[in-house]
Amino acid sequence: MRSRIRAHSETLVRNTNNSGRKILREEQVVSFRKGLDIIRSFGAGHRRQTITEAASRTGMTRAAARRFLLTLCEAGYARSDGKHFELTPAILTLGHSFLSGMGEIERVRDALLGLTRALGESASAAMLDGTMITYVARSPAAHRIMTVGLGVGTRLPAHATSMGQALLAALHPRELERYFEAAVLERFTGHTLTTRAALTARLAEVRGRGYALVSEELETGLNSIAVAVPGGISAGHLAINLSAPAGRVGAEEMRERFLPALQEAARGVALAVQRG
Repeated sequence: MRSRIRAHSETLVRNTNNSGRKILREEQVVSFRKGLDIIRSFGAGHRRQTITEAASRTGMTRAAARRFLLTLCEAGYARSDGKHFELTPAILTLGHSFLSGMGEIERVRDALLGLTRALGESASAAMLDGTMITYVARSPAAHRIMTVGLGVGTRLPAHATSMGQALLAALHPRELERYFEAAVLERFTGHTLTTRAALTARLAEVRGRGYALVSEELETGLNSIAVAVPGGISAGHLAINLSAPAGRVGAEEMRERFLPALQEAARGVALAVQRG
């Protein structure tokens, strides 16, 4: 399960930019995208990799992976002991450029910290990133809730997560259609929604009730509830969630005790963003 629920890149022939315009293959620099795939291959359980391991995780040839890894080392974003490669702290500057332009993130982080203090569970915020969600803020509880480490920059499949479903439910029909064209609805547990019909029906429920509740769809033993932040933030749509072990917090308790606090936090974030 650990290897299946990991941050991974999308290898689409066609992509879509923020304006909704299709980006053709000939307009893309494929080698640059492959370099990003190498960076993303370093994740939970893969902090250090050999050339062969990086090639296997990205689907590249060993020779290609070697060139990208050596380029990262030359640029200061990675280092090697001659056999293993690992990223350096300099890699954080790539994400800092995005986060530093989002002043609202501090308000989001404060809201998440408040949720964790009040309820004792992990709270997170994420944005939709293609067919994935990307964590942009997090307030972890003292206990670990997943077999993989979660943090800012972690990417997970939207269809199997509460924040992903909350964000997908808010999409315009044309945007949702593009999502389905690109998405691979991979199964992670026996509860994962793996057909378009099942996910479409779930998203209709989420729109109707105003929140997404996922019970053991991403990982066995994990429950999560999420709401979209009204109006989002300057960088786009945003969702926040609370997660807890299913054995300790059931779905009904999430609805009765967690949902009101989550909705209040989302309204607080929205109001703070409006005030600037």
